[in-house]
Amino acid sequence: QEQLVDSGGGSVQAGKSVRLSCKASYIIYNLYSLAWFRQAPGKEREGVAVRNTVGEYLYADSVMGRFTISPDKAKNTLYLQMNGVRPEDTGMYYCAADPRRINGIHDLDLKSVKYWGQGTQVTVSS
Repeated sequence: QEQLVDSGGGSVQAGKSVRLSCKASYIIYNLYSLAWFRQAPGKEREGVAVRNTVGEYLYADSVMGRFTISPDKAKNTLYLQMNGVRPEDTGMYYCAADPRRINGIHDLDLKSVKYWGQGTQVTVSS
């Protein structure tokens, strides 16, 4: 059964760091684009970072230079390292698997996601 399990997160002060994990099944990890979406209260879910099917890492402008994806192929896990977090980074973060090759962050589309993690909350206080 294909699945995604995301974890990490929590409450953190602005300027600090937090790391999210996305553990995938073998097939998802190796054949899908893996992305993180976030949803702030009252706002739409938005894509913030993705590792596409050819191993490229793409980031939204709002997190560029602060968030970094790193892989652990042995564990079929991707990590999202979030440095210098800001209150506007607060939200529920979801790992997502999309079967398409994502060529730009704006290619991310909720309707194209085939698998979702359960979500993990990140709360940044000022």
